[in-house]
Amino acid sequence: MNKHKYILSILSVALLLSGTACKKDLNVGNPNLPTEGENVNSESGIISLAVGAVYVNGFKNGDDWLGNSYFSLPYGYSELLADVVGAQASNQLISTISIPEYYTLDNNSKTTTGISNITQLRANNTRAQTGSGYNPLYYQWLNMYALNSACNKVLSLVDNITFSGEGTTKANTIKAWCYWWKGYAYASIGSMYYSGLIVNEAGAASNKYLIKDSIIAESNTWFNKAADILGTGISSATDYSTVLGQLIPSFCQVGNGGVLTTDMWIRNINTMLARNILVNKLAPFVNGNPAATITKSSTATMTAADWTSVLTLATNGIKKGDYVFTGRSAAANGFFTAAGGTAAALTTNVNTSSTFRLSERFVQNFESGDKRMSNNFNTATTYLDDITFGTRYSIIDGGNGQSGVYVYGSKAVGAYELFIAGSYEENELMLAEANIRLGNTDAGLAYVDAVRTYLGAGVAAVSGTGLNEAGALTELVKERRVALVFRGLSFYDSRRWGWTYDIDNGGGSYGNTFLTSAGDVNTNVTINYDFLDYWDVPADEVDINPAGEGSAATKNPNF
Repeated sequence: MNKHKYILSILSVALLLSGTACKKDLNVGNPNLPTEGENVNSESGIISLAVGAVYVNGFKNGDDWLGNSYFSLPYGYSELLADVVGAQASNQLISTISIPEYYTLDNNSKTTTGISNITQLRANNTRAQTGSGYNPLYYQWLNMYALNSACNKVLSLVDNITFSGEGTTKANTIKAWCYWWKGYAYASIGSMYYSGLIVNEAGAASNKYLIKDSIIAESNTWFNKAADILGTGISSATDYSTVLGQLIPSFCQVGNGGVLTTDMWIRNINTMLARNILVNKLAPFVNGNPAATITKSSTATMTAADWTSVLTLATNGIKKGDYVFTGRSAAANGFFTAAGGTAAALTTNVNTSSTFRLSERFVQNFESGDKRMSNNFNTATTYLDDITFGTRYSIIDGGNGQSGVYVYGSKAVGAYELFIAGSYEENELMLAEANIRLGNTDAGLAYVDAVRTYLGAGVAAVSGTGLNEAGALTELVKERRVALVFRGLSFYDSRRWGWTYDIDNGGGSYGNTFLTSAGDVNTNVTINYDFLDYWDVPADEVDINPAGEGSAATKNPNF
């Protein structure tokens, strides 16, 4: 890995967030050059470094992009590519990256857009375009490798620190923290890029690119290392909670965020292990057909054994009431702002003024009478567009105040709860999908009902209604679309269900609601997205760090 690109951070990892040790507790030395001897030689120092490794290196806007965190643009791309939102602004290609190749309206008239996602991604994957702010492939890679690199640095130092209290527990808590986030970083790379690099030593480099499957396997390795140390290496619950309470900023210890017990954290890991399987294999459900096939893709299809593995892991995954890893905006010293730090914030506004505009294809997934609709969206204004992202819907800032009903967006400081990794809802919906695919249809639908109840939807149960597999999967798909929005999962779902692939290869999206530029509402539109399924390695990496012997392709060879 080229150290030139990913220096983000070790220059800034000592920056503190609210809830961590005070700066006066550090032997700061040169604050712009942390070194083992001068800067990180105390318990408070290593904890501050571990906090900055994640919330600064991993999640702060590292190179002047749309919004101001990892959760604005990289998460935003997921929502754009899944047609959850659209955009007019040209920043980082957000207005065109999600445009399909063609769509066919209710009257069978076909419109070819003249825009190709694959062509655009490749034409703009140059270092010059990165410098101009138009290379989408750059951003997720940048932050996730910065996160991984900073965690490597912390791990290289932690065994040299003298801790108060039960030192082994404190050191192991920091190690579990780094193992978890390394697993997260590798999962993000392996789920989005065709190939990646494995670098597990501080200051090391590699030019051996490995195919995405190997990167996901590496993610699983680090998640399992975290689970192992949490299961066997924590002897003092008090010291564990003290350290983890300092690692997680205080303003993130609200709502579903908090100081996880070791059992909770292990369940979070199981949810992420299940996710790694689910989002990286095909489970085609095209035009209501559970037996659909995709003839040209970069990944295999889920097998019964895969579904059983997902079921086993999710059964031991996040439970209702477990703390999970969340983020909140803060008045000061936060890692994203309330107005611009998340894809949700960039969508929350009147649709004629918001950066992202809520898609008609997203809203169509709500059941009639769903309270989440009346609590979150209005149709006071209409935005018309010449291509595909016209919409009648806007997200109401903070919702309409209905008690117990989920709120999709708020620009008030600290109000919006960002889910960084897994959640109860995601875990329940993995249980739902695995059960349905394994023939336990009604059991699967009960999990869909549980999520709708949890989020305050107030709609009739679908379990016990006699739905067949196709009907059950329709309910599952609709709920994943609306329950897990703005959590970095939407594109992975559209990809694995086959919707983002060329219709000629078995893909496409059918039965869509579409607002034309004339203001006409169509309800049975066919869309051919034809998107690149796994992205090429950014030119900013491969041009400076060319592939060495034994490397996998750095450009997706399937497209």
